[in-house]
Amino acid sequence: MRIYSGGYHEIISRKTMASQTYQLGFIGAGKLAGSVIRGLMRAKFCPPEQIIASEPNEQTRATLQNETGVSTTAGNAEVAEKAATIFVAVKPPMVLPVLTELKTKLENKLVVSLAGGVRIGNMEKVCDARILRALTNTPSAICRGATGISRGARSTNADVDLTKKIFNAIGVAVEIDESQMDIVTALSGSGPAFIYTVIEALAAGGTKLGLANDVAMELAIQTARGAADIMLESKMSPEELRRMVVTPGGTTAAGLAVMEKLGASESLIAAVEAATKRGQEMARENS
Repeated sequence: MRIYSGGYHEIISRKTMASQTYQLGFIGAGKLAGSVIRGLMRAKFCPPEQIIASEPNEQTRATLQNETGVSTTAGNAEVAEKAATIFVAVKPPMVLPVLTELKTKLENKLVVSLAGGVRIGNMEKVCDARILRALTNTPSAICRGATGISRGARSTNADVDLTKKIFNAIGVAVEIDESQMDIVTALSGSGPAFIYTVIEALAAGGTKLGLANDVAMELAIQTARGAADIMLESKMSPEELRRMVVTPGGTTAAGLAVMEKLGASESLIAAVEAATKRGQEMARENS
């Protein structure tokens, strides 16, 4: 069996690999899991032959396999049996039933849940695996993901290190207490949709005033990208960077005044709060 030389085998022993067919297995291969898999392939984290994903939708399976070269199957049991590390990426109401169904095959394996609103303690009650949670987002597909990781009662430091290694390969990963996971779900998981809405609104402003739709959108996207990149590279605060753009009495000052009047910042804060609250509600529903 081929063992990827880029670092993964430093954590998964050759003895373990000899007893497994795949390094990584995904139960569910929809939008989020598909993004993670595509990111891992883009980052050359491991060969596609070392990943298997189960997905009930035939078209989704075929598309993923054609685009990435990973193995796919319709059966969750095959993934649970053959992969060393398992990612559970089904819809939140299905997480506990899936773990219950596969518990004998998952015993003492590393299982990483990608689902929001399902607590580690509830998963550990139905499955004797080493469980962690990793809440990531769809920019993982282009190695720009933002991921929060929480450890469970049975997970080891090596499990956490491996999970960080995987998600740092496709973006940024931070370890947090599970009590903060709903906030991360809102900020990072739902956050791209909030940012897309801001970009859409900026472009709509340009279109309203006469720019062609495609021109306005291209400029809005590049503006958001450039602003994010300069924040990352400069390490300056948003306030410091804002002061570099604003001239008293100028165009930026006029625009910011309207944003403040209409409560633009407050609406984004409220969006994060609402998404967090919904995550907490989902946790109660899936207990």
